[in-house]
Amino acid sequence: MIRPATPDDVPEIHAMVRELADYERALEGVRTTEEQLREALFGAHPAIFALIAESDGSTGAGGAAAGEPLGFALWFRNFSTWTGTHGIYLEDLYVRPRARGTGLGKALLAELARICVDRGYQRFEWSVLDWNAPSIAFYKSLGAEPMDEWTVQRMSGEPLRTLAAFAQSDENPNRATALSN
Repeated sequence: MIRPATPDDVPEIHAMVRELADYERALEGVRTTEEQLREALFGAHPAIFALIAESDGSTGAGGAAAGEPLGFALWFRNFSTWTGTHGIYLEDLYVRPRARGTGLGKALLAELARICVDRGYQRFEWSVLDWNAPSIAFYKSLGAEPMDEWTVQRMSGEPLRTLAAFAQSDENPNRATALSN
């Protein structure tokens, strides 16, 4: 069963984020706390959204008890200047190993696709590690297409702080004035 996450799901979402990071060989990179997730998901201005895949109690989900969280999808809205519409960016999709192959991953993606279509969004995008062949094959089986002509760019840590400092420095002749967002 797929349902929207509630504040009570935050500990399980946090646990599954860590499980996903471990699978992706990057557990040491997870610094997010339950409190940060709770604020981002359910605070005054939610920035992210989550769906929970839970067991219906059938043996097809590895014998999980009814209502037990077996997976999640965490997403946020993005915007395309080309289509002039919002879209969904899937930050994390995870199904616990014992529930893989039961259709929960497809059900999570299908619900996000339904949200896109119902809201008039034109795109549903995500990233996948290039070595994750099972996930790539799964996504292709659903009709997803790799965007091979694009590469992901990321800035964090000291380079991010250095560029931010330049924004208001005297060396920047084009600095912004009084931006609040």
